[in-house]
Amino acid sequence: MKIDDCLHRDGEWLKGAGPHCAIAVSTRVRLARNLARRRFPTHPDHSDRRKVLDEIKDAFEKTPSGPAFTWYELDGQMPIDRRILMERHLISRELAEGSGPRAVAFDEPESVAVMANEEDHLRMQCLRSGLRLREAFDCVNQLDDDLSGRLAYAFDPVYGYLTSCPTNVGTGLRVSVMLHLPALVMTQHIEKVFRAVYEMRMAVRGFYGEGTEAYGELYQISNQVTCGRTEEDILADMEATIQSVILYEEKARRELAGNAKNRLEDRIWRSWGALKNARLMSSEEAMRHLSSLRLGLVMGMMNKFELRDLQRLFLLSQPAHLQRIKGRELDSDARDAERAEFLRKRLGPEAN
Repeated sequence: MKIDDCLHRDGEWLKGAGPHCAIAVSTRVRLARNLARRRFPTHPDHSDRRKVLDEIKDAFEKTPSGPAFTWYELDGQMPIDRRILMERHLISRELAEGSGPRAVAFDEPESVAVMANEEDHLRMQCLRSGLRLREAFDCVNQLDDDLSGRLAYAFDPVYGYLTSCPTNVGTGLRVSVMLHLPALVMTQHIEKVFRAVYEMRMAVRGFYGEGTEAYGELYQISNQVTCGRTEEDILADMEATIQSVILYEEKARRELAGNAKNRLEDRIWRSWGALKNARLMSSEEAMRHLSSLRLGLVMGMMNKFELRDLQRLFLLSQPAHLQRIKGRELDSDARDAERAEFLRKRLGPEAN
């Protein structure tokens, strides 16, 4: 499989399906593991990292699902290819921008990905559209079981699984849900909700995870603590937290529809006009306007496309995807012009 093949299909998180998909865009469950008697990947020994990578690849290919996955080594690959994988949420920014032997394996639906030699030797993740915590956990847990029979993990009987970052020690389980929260932003309740989330020992991150911006009013909420907690504890707390945030967003949407309908409709249709007519469009601005259209679509205020088709534009208008579609590297100004043209064409030929 080539990277270009990814451009012709939707990733799992883009499906626009699953429970609470009007607000919960996707669910991700990730397990962090390290190999016993091996230096952690943070150690700058490339020969040791190569051995770890080969060991993981050999074990992975012998799992029941391994042959159906694409194994893609990142060292020496073009930055734009690594960026495409990051934009598709198949690898982290750290893996995309790192150096030395490292790889990712992913299936064709892009619902499962295994990162090798990131911050930990193994980062296994399962993605599901909508709010599907248990299903995503069962998926990644099965993969972990398959690999644990072929790899010796670094494990302490008191502390649990050992990881590079102390916050992941224990279960090594990180659960995150990407939420679309435009109504909470518009009603200025977002900070109050996030304070409640922080008090529940959860983290709020941006579109690409830790250290990134929340473009298009898309936020990722994840657990912060793994040590001393069981997987069931983490899943139950996350489920309760996300359900609460969803209820707050639903309430804010009803408030806007009842008391500020003109303001809400004005935002939606202004964004429609901008996307249909603009000649320059930054990725941040595109995300903001597409966010407005998504809100209008799920609230029944416009019906010009399917949710899945709209969410595809969130991805295809990102810098690396846009450049690959155009077939050449573009500077910032050229990207803004090409993005505007691309969105005009996708949203209707009469706007060209």
